[in-house]
Amino acid sequence: MSFFQCGRYRFPLSRPLVMGIVNVTPDSFSDGGLFFSTERAIEHGLKLKAEGADLLDIGGESTRPGSAPVSIEAEIARVIPVIEGLRGADIALSVDTMKPEVMRAALAAGADMINDVHGLEAAGAMAAVADSDCGLCVMHMRGMPADMQHDPAYADVVGEVATYLHQRLQAAQVAEIDPRRLLVDPGFGFGKTLLHNLALFKNLGRIADIAPVLVGVSRKSFLGSLTGRPTQDRLLPSVIAAMLAMQGGAFVVRVHDVRETVETMRLCLELSDHQFGVRQ
Repeated sequence: MSFFQCGRYRFPLSRPLVMGIVNVTPDSFSDGGLFFSTERAIEHGLKLKAEGADLLDIGGESTRPGSAPVSIEAEIARVIPVIEGLRGADIALSVDTMKPEVMRAALAAGADMINDVHGLEAAGAMAAVADSDCGLCVMHMRGMPADMQHDPAYADVVGEVATYLHQRLQAAQVAEIDPRRLLVDPGFGFGKTLLHNLALFKNLGRIADIAPVLVGVSRKSFLGSLTGRPTQDRLLPSVIAAMLAMQGGAFVVRVHDVRETVETMRLCLELSDHQFGVRQ
């Protein structure tokens, strides 16, 4: 496999991609409420594109620990106008959702990718995306956002996450989904302790052996645990973690701080002989 099929776009696996986060929510852990209106979300998406993002990930429902779900109707009302507003901006548009109904609406509105933290497990999720050429990311999550951080336990977190992701790819194969459309995400912070997150990060290569990997660690609490920094003061740890993730095999890094991530990635590529570990 030499490329990632993502709707209107076909991304070669020869270089990592930067995915900018557009949260159209009042309660996301880092920037909830900042871009809650359609106009501000579109403006923010255009800013991230100008800063060098390859993809935008639009979310209408917070999945932070302890968050409550929103209705299908509310989520659709949040994300569809943003897709429509950014559709002509010549950038790949991803929608972060667990709901098949939202997936269908997003694809009909022109989304290029579905990013599902629930691994396409919801009834009807596979069917909602099977007949499209959209990109897909399946993520591992222990539990659901409301309870996922209530004492998560694993005998072998890396092995269990790898097994789950492999099984989800097998399910996608049964649904006749082209494997070139698929990314996997080990789900940092989704039903994991600090030690679980560290084990997964240090073993990204095992996850990358399954499929191209999307890593989302930007501003997350485990970076705060390691540095003592509050959420809004985790720029440097987030950028460093993104670079290390790329070196460890990540194909896509999902970030809040696009400009800083893109500039650092370019510097690393120019100043170092080390090649980012995108698996092909």
